[in-house]
Amino acid sequence: MSVLAEVVGAVASVATAVGVVMAWWQIREARQQAASSFEDSLAHEYREIARRLPVAAMLGEPLSEDELQRNLENFFQYLHLSSSQVNLRQRGRIRTDTWDTWRGGIESNLQLPAFCTAWEQIKQRSPSIFDGLRRLEAEAFGSDPREWNH
Repeated sequence: MSVLAEVVGAVASVATAVGVVMAWWQIREARQQAASSFEDSLAHEYREIARRLPVAAMLGEPLSEDELQRNLENFFQYLHLSSSQVNLRQRGRIRTDTWDTWRGGIESNLQLPAFCTAWEQIKQRSPSIFDGLRRLEAEAFGSDPREWNH
């Protein structure tokens, strides 16, 4: 075999390896971008729900029973979103760093008086929903739903 053929073969092998690495990198970047877009859409949904909740509730002030009942649907939507986030993390659709941020936010919000009261009412009125959120709370927000399947 000639030296030229060996050089061409070596260059072709290197080019193939570089192409494979580049393809892997592009796929990885596309997945990261898709995950970011998906997580951003859920963050946007959170902001929309939070916008509809009374500012007093977001500031940690208790609500009157009447005001709580008027806003129960919005609290329900928040709890539904939070439960969905737990389920998505359990299925591996949410990245660890994002989950850590969201988990902390869910824990903080559920400690606020209005959220806590709404959550207790909703748990009592509908005991068969929000299983993941109930488990997360029962485990003091210390477990990772991603590990529940293992």
